[in-house]
Amino acid sequence: MTLPSNWPELTLALALALLLAYVIADRVARLAWSILQAIIEDREVHAQFVDRPRRIVQLVVFLVTAAAVVPPALQLAGYRTRFGGNPDALLRWFLDAGLRIVIIAITAYFVLRAGSAAARRFEREMSRGTGLDVIERTKRAQTLGRLLQKALSVLVIGIAGLMILRELSVDITPALTGAGIVGLAIGFGAQTIVRDVISGFFLILEDQCRVGDVAVVNGQGGLVEEVNLRTIVLRDEEGTVHVFPNGEVKTLANKSKDFSYYVITWGVGYDDDPERVMAAMRDAAASLEADPNFKPHILAPFEIYGVDDFRDGQMMLKARIKTVPLKQWQVGRELRGRMAKIFAERGIAPPTGRMIVQLDKGEAT
Repeated sequence: MTLPSNWPELTLALALALLLAYVIADRVARLAWSILQAIIEDREVHAQFVDRPRRIVQLVVFLVTAAAVVPPALQLAGYRTRFGGNPDALLRWFLDAGLRIVIIAITAYFVLRAGSAAARRFEREMSRGTGLDVIERTKRAQTLGRLLQKALSVLVIGIAGLMILRELSVDITPALTGAGIVGLAIGFGAQTIVRDVISGFFLILEDQCRVGDVAVVNGQGGLVEEVNLRTIVLRDEEGTVHVFPNGEVKTLANKSKDFSYYVITWGVGYDDDPERVMAAMRDAAASLEADPNFKPHILAPFEIYGVDDFRDGQMMLKARIKTVPLKQWQVGRELRGRMAKIFAERGIAPPTGRMIVQLDKGEAT
């Protein structure tokens, strides 16, 4: 094999073309790396979401750029290729449609990686803190992150695929028409499922209730066991499981979000002194608040509203105590027990029903 007479010029042209391709690839990879690093700051996942995409982008851009600049550089140096067919037409197609296809593929890959990085950062931000609900916030962030990532993947891959088919001179009009008809049919047939999923997405996004909460959904109370995109699952005190599609949730009352109250009403006879009864209630609450077993569960001092209602034979006193979520019943039962004990010690008895009968004696005639 004999070298061409102008091999020094060809070598220099090839070296300059490859150097140019390397510089361009390095700049594009640095830009991609800086964007991904700004999106996600977790060093533990840099290799997966930052470093690996940078290397892939750099390699692909280098190959594309080299394929685009090497042939013209060699031709300028006096080298003539011997391809079958028309090499100029092949080169024009590669630099025109072929280059656009590669750019579309790289852009789609970069968008998917950026979406994955953004979802990962969202999960990390939601998982920060040491509160009681950090586990549930993490689960909520993971659910939303995966949903958004899957939706982004379907959208980006679909658009990129159609654009690549168009660059390959494939008529995509029948595909779009067929996809529209199929989508319309699926939309009519699965509109209930779509409604449930959308409602579930906002239910999770707005943090209306979480696993472990006590909630009343459409009038049915129970412990929340699952919060899915399509359904919410409750288990009542008898162990019965109730499943509600998210799209059919009309009312939702959360009894254990952030904090809870235990409300107490107590009947006092009209002949008794309400102040004496309220003093006994305060003493019972003070002993409970000083108990180290219950003090961590109480968030605020005992509140007494006073006489709240008048009924037949009794006045109703109303009070409440603020607790951490799901501890209101435990604290309330203990408070009632201590109140009963103090009432017994001080001779405070619940009102008993009585009937007053007045007889009018008629005058003798």
